[in-house]
Amino acid sequence: MRVARFLAVGLAAVMVTSGCTSESEPELSLEKAVAELQKDTQRLETDDLFKNPLMKLHVLQRPDKDIPCGKEKFKRVLQATADNERAKEEDLDSHLDKSEQVMENTLSQVLDYEVEEDGTQSDALEGRFLLGRKKVGIMMNVQVMPEAPTWRLRAETDCLSR
Repeated sequence: MRVARFLAVGLAAVMVTSGCTSESEPELSLEKAVAELQKDTQRLETDDLFKNPLMKLHVLQRPDKDIPCGKEKFKRVLQATADNERAKEEDLDSHLDKSEQVMENTLSQVLDYEVEEDGTQSDALEGRFLLGRKKVGIMMNVQVMPEAPTWRLRAETDCLSR
């Protein structure tokens, strides 16, 4: 039994040190993350929902400038707002539910983010918050607010070397 355990531990150590693990993470690069974030900007602007003038999509900051974040690393940031005007007969909770669902679908289906679920904020009338991540090193936060603009997006790359 000791020999089997020793061999299993030894094999695992060899696999880890040689890089032969089944869950190898892709190497992150600023270039790849920036290219993806720029695609996300374009996808938002050309999406059927957001190119509708009633949604009032406004890109506040495009991801076209490196922002230093220490030790020769940089990030890029995208900030945008859009509005989903609330119908007069619609109650606030329903409006926020609908707006949150639209943005969850946009993040996961249009922009290909993995959205983290947070059931603790359902029915929160002060707003909802969504978080999405991409494996290339991008995180997007979305605030779903009761007042205009309904959606406030901020996406940024991780701090990465050029």
